[in-house]
Amino acid sequence: MTIFYLVRHGEPDWGLKEERNLKGAMRDYVPLTAQGVIQAEQVMDTNSYLVNCEVIISSPYTRSLQTAAIINRSLGKPLHVEFDLHEWTPDNWQAATVHEIEELWRDYMEHGGCYPSGEIKLWESRESLLNRTSQVLKKYVNHSKVMVVCHGMVIATLMELISEDIQLCGVYEYAIG
Repeated sequence: MTIFYLVRHGEPDWGLKEERNLKGAMRDYVPLTAQGVIQAEQVMDTNSYLVNCEVIISSPYTRSLQTAAIINRSLGKPLHVEFDLHEWTPDNWQAATVHEIEELWRDYMEHGGCYPSGEIKLWESRESLLNRTSQVLKKYVNHSKVMVVCHGMVIATLMELISEDIQLCGVYEYAIG
């Protein structure tokens, strides 16, 4: 059995996105806020069992990679970037504002992440998110303990939780096998 410790990234600096009018994929280059850095630095203080992880895998988004790098300063474990651990895609990179993304998220939640019969939505379905992230995790089942630094919707989907309940730098245990 492989235990995956799903770690949500620290607080991202969405103010930078707004200030610089970052659109499309550029919005995911925002770094952590000062508070987000502190959150990442404290993960090991409250979750010392993470020292037993053999490897760290991370979403390619800056907020996750920065969180993983901060955590790994004290661990020195192999760190792999996995593209398919990226956050849920709400809009195929079309939304310009956080408000537009929130509207798409509400639509996703209203439909339980499933496209209504005969409709195509801008947002990525729950099934798509689950399939791509599950395929990544399956690549690491040869390890006993793996840290996965990723996003709230990824964790919520895998754990069947409500995304608003996933805390920044929260750690959630998920097992395969």
